[in-house]
Amino acid sequence: MSSAAPAPAAPREILEAELTWTADGFAPGVRIEIGGDGRIGRIGRIEPMIASGDGEPHDRPAPPVRRLPRRALLPGFVSAHSHAFQRGLRGQGERFPSGSGSFWTWREAMYGLVASVDPSTFHALCLQAFREMRGAGITAVGEFHYLHHADIGADGGDWALDDLLLAAAAEAGIRLVLLEAYYRTGGIGRPLEGAQRRFRTPSPGAYWRQMDRLASRLEPRRQTLGAAVHSLRAASREDLAAVHAEARRRGLPFHLHLEEQRQEIEEVEAAYSARPMEVLCRTVGEPRGVTAVHCTHTAGGDMERFGAGGGGVCLCPLTEANLGDGIADLPGMRRAGALLSLGSDSNARISMLEEMRWMEYGQRLKSESRGVLANPGGEVARVALAAATAGGAAALGLPAGAIEPGLWADFAAIDLDAPALAGATPETLLESLLFGAGEEAIAATCVGGEWRVRD
Repeated sequence: MSSAAPAPAAPREILEAELTWTADGFAPGVRIEIGGDGRIGRIGRIEPMIASGDGEPHDRPAPPVRRLPRRALLPGFVSAHSHAFQRGLRGQGERFPSGSGSFWTWREAMYGLVASVDPSTFHALCLQAFREMRGAGITAVGEFHYLHHADIGADGGDWALDDLLLAAAAEAGIRLVLLEAYYRTGGIGRPLEGAQRRFRTPSPGAYWRQMDRLASRLEPRRQTLGAAVHSLRAASREDLAAVHAEARRRGLPFHLHLEEQRQEIEEVEAAYSARPMEVLCRTVGEPRGVTAVHCTHTAGGDMERFGAGGGGVCLCPLTEANLGDGIADLPGMRRAGALLSLGSDSNARISMLEEMRWMEYGQRLKSESRGVLANPGGEVARVALAAATAGGAAALGLPAGAIEPGLWADFAAIDLDAPALAGATPETLLESLLFGAGEEAIAATCVGGEWRVRD
């Protein structure tokens, strides 16, 4: 990521926390230059001075050193998959008077929210979700956005909610990759019905015209675009191929939901005589740059081909648990070489710490063993953190996700005095945070050099 980033601007400040996350773990005395462009400059035990072209210091005033006592710096967390408006479902659909429910009964509750939400409510829900993300240490989000229209007109809709989403993200100060979702059919070969009509995308041409319009409305330092097709239920193979081909031509990340539910797999097999992952790969060709969200029920051989071709998987452990989706084969994904990222998805609980924790805990429950995701050094926390930072940034095409020169200065500051971290040492701090703490340990977040203290 850093090789593609432009050279940083002149530093506006030098940051020094008590501990800073490095390739070797948490280290003291690390100084980070932050440029006026919001990117990271030099890192290390640097002096607060500005060098001239001949290597000698200027006699200009040096940028100030901002010290963060009793704070540890991590790269800001990245939620690579979110539906912000679904924050409005929190606490809803959690009673089952008719017996056990499923993803499909939950979806009906979600459609009820879609039918009732107006522009003001939509904006408020998105703002609430994005603010909660900042409080949870999330500095960047991939917003998989398909609720496009406040009003469905003869031409297909007004796209008014797209603009409100951008406004909510800007107000919250979160880095946004708007994954504009293509949604044309209400099921394979079926028209949109009821609340689904607010998702309508009339054609690939209309989709890209809207993408061009959105590109002119982005906040340039914190907002970018990505392409998405909602699912194989929401688009024909021809439309999937067309949207993906143009996304690749433009160099945009491409996302879609895939194999979250067994019923989804059955419907795709009935229509195409192949499982969804196989249909995807046949349709788009090489899956490099494609992120498939969930892959809860992906067959081992299909995942091997997808991972070998450069595909990535975004896992959403809390939502997958909430909806009763099942537990994905993470060890198989890792063996296949699939890039892993994490998302907050339905935002029923916004906690990247818990997403990381349950990334491992779900596997422990499934396998009846511990340390399922450990790296060769035996570390689980480092693997989970990589998915929540660098993996998410890569899935979204962001120069972020690590504390490295040239990347965005996006950080999560950890409160070393948080009671949940009592007894932690620099060597055990990451494990203490991931397996023993909650959002109360997040003191502040920084997006592009701009800080916000957790409320």
